[in-house]
Amino acid sequence: MTNLVWLLLSLALATAPHLGRLPLWVGPICLVMGLWRLGIMRSNGTLPRKWLLILIAFAAIAGIFAHYHTLLGRDAGVALLVVMIALKLMEMKTLRDTMVVIFLSYFLVITHFFYSQSIPTALYLLLVVLLTTATMIGYSYPQERFPSRPRLRLAGTMLLQAIPLMLVLFVFFPRVGPLWGLPKDAYSGTTGLSDSMSPGAISQLIRSDAVAFRVRFDDTPPDNSQRYWRGPVLWDYDGRTWSTQRKPPSGKAQFLPLGQSFSYTITLEPHNQRWLFALDLPAEFPPGSSASADFQILALRPLHQRIRYSLTSYPAYRLGDNLSDETWERALHLPDGNPRTMQLAAQWRTSLDSPRTIALQALKMFREEKFFYTLNPPLLGEQAVDDFLFGSRRGFCEHYASSFVFLMRAAGIPARVVTGYQGGDPNPMSDYMIVRQSDAHAWAEIWLDGEGWVRIDPTAAVSPSRIESGIASALPAAELPPALVQLDAEWLMRMRLSWDLFNNNWNQWVLGYDQERQKRFLSGFHHGLGSWQNMSIAMIGSITMLLSGIAIWMFWRTSRQGIDPVLAIYLRFCTKLASKGIVRAPGEGPVDFAVRASRFRPDLARQISLITRLYVSLRYGQRHSARLPRFRKAVQHFKT
Repeated sequence: MTNLVWLLLSLALATAPHLGRLPLWVGPICLVMGLWRLGIMRSNGTLPRKWLLILIAFAAIAGIFAHYHTLLGRDAGVALLVVMIALKLMEMKTLRDTMVVIFLSYFLVITHFFYSQSIPTALYLLLVVLLTTATMIGYSYPQERFPSRPRLRLAGTMLLQAIPLMLVLFVFFPRVGPLWGLPKDAYSGTTGLSDSMSPGAISQLIRSDAVAFRVRFDDTPPDNSQRYWRGPVLWDYDGRTWSTQRKPPSGKAQFLPLGQSFSYTITLEPHNQRWLFALDLPAEFPPGSSASADFQILALRPLHQRIRYSLTSYPAYRLGDNLSDETWERALHLPDGNPRTMQLAAQWRTSLDSPRTIALQALKMFREEKFFYTLNPPLLGEQAVDDFLFGSRRGFCEHYASSFVFLMRAAGIPARVVTGYQGGDPNPMSDYMIVRQSDAHAWAEIWLDGEGWVRIDPTAAVSPSRIESGIASALPAAELPPALVQLDAEWLMRMRLSWDLFNNNWNQWVLGYDQERQKRFLSGFHHGLGSWQNMSIAMIGSITMLLSGIAIWMFWRTSRQGIDPVLAIYLRFCTKLASKGIVRAPGEGPVDFAVRASRFRPDLARQISLITRLYVSLRYGQRHSARLPRFRKAVQHFKT
């Protein structure tokens, strides 16, 4: 009964984090199966008929298929595994069946890493593994009651003993990728910048404090006002949403770096898209990537794993010499509508002498008239730009970037929207900078003859503090979401930064320990360790040395302690049997030896069985002080 409670507890803990992601009916089924099995054990009842379990299994499979429209992949596979483990409880008859459930529980633990590979997840699952191992230990002694404390202590000892072997395998085992490769459906919940932008899209992203990427500069980083991290470039507008409906312009833009350069390394979190972020504007591109004419850096495939790449960028630059007719037309295209904005742009085009003057006039309007920077703007109508510029005048960066580009195009100036991140928080406890989803931003680029594409950020005209000091300083305190609330207590801030540093090291050295990092790490000890052949040899050699060391230590410890008194008494028993020709074979277990000896001397079978039961109980179970004298006395009185 106790062992079943342990098994149900470990299964419940292994299943619990999945319940929020599974169909609602899965949790109740697991609860019913667990209570049903417990009731059968308490009342010595019979297990349900096979046909009933098969019926429930097919119903569950049908329910999972109806929910996910497949039985394959991460989500459907986990749901199927959870239900089948619950049903397996109802057909456990032998110790082998129980061990199958325990090993399935270990497998269920692994599936949690398909959803989260964070440190809290790893610590929680370590606790589950400890309890599952303690459950397995309890079932290894079916005739003994194993108290909780010794059971947990033995399970903990076994896990601690496995750590050196785990570390050797982790460091030396040849690998072709990072620690975890996930199924294709494992990225549906990934958040980050999209390939489109509509009112409210970025302001919703701002509410998240999730890390977008971390960056480590080789030298002093640029000022906050220069930290524009370039991402998707949006060309096409349908009256509400900016996107890139067609492919970005082909060809290669002319790039002329100006001023100071900054070299840095980015560790980018997976976001299920192809684009890579770079300080505006990079002089080269990471290996395995390409760049379009609008300087979107694209990986060969969507990023499902954390990656690192190094770049050199020039915040001051000149981009482009001329525009093709196709690009010119695309950068001026506008849908019908927003007549008041079109009229204003036409007035500027008539009265002002140059595109740069028109752009400055638009910035002056944002700066001097009553425009407000807010996370909670009112909804806009069908004429969204008109409603914003002449009505609400309350918006976030996407509102200002969108309306500015619309104004420029209406005035005959080619323009486009650029999205990415702006800013970043240095971690004073280390030498890297954290760029979060709350740093998401949108700005504009306009085409000026003789200057190429020029970055203009209309948000800076409305709220300069957003660019100089970050998003938290630009919003009223009442509008700050929890992700942007500054921690007043210094110790809380230090704890948060320490935790991020710990997370960064976890990401770099555990989750990000891929083939490249493995080779670099091992080559630091010896240049020959970079090949998989030498890594395999080193791994086998290290394991051999480790196991040999453990064996020597155990032998030394045993020799110091002397022979186990229980074993000494049992060996006297074996000697008595050997004197009559019943010799225990090397490696023959006590139970097998007892069966063979009883067959040879049926008249002694009862005594042999008693002595063997006492020996197994004392040697491999708990040593009750009352049993040792009984064992000794039974061997003393044993006569052949």
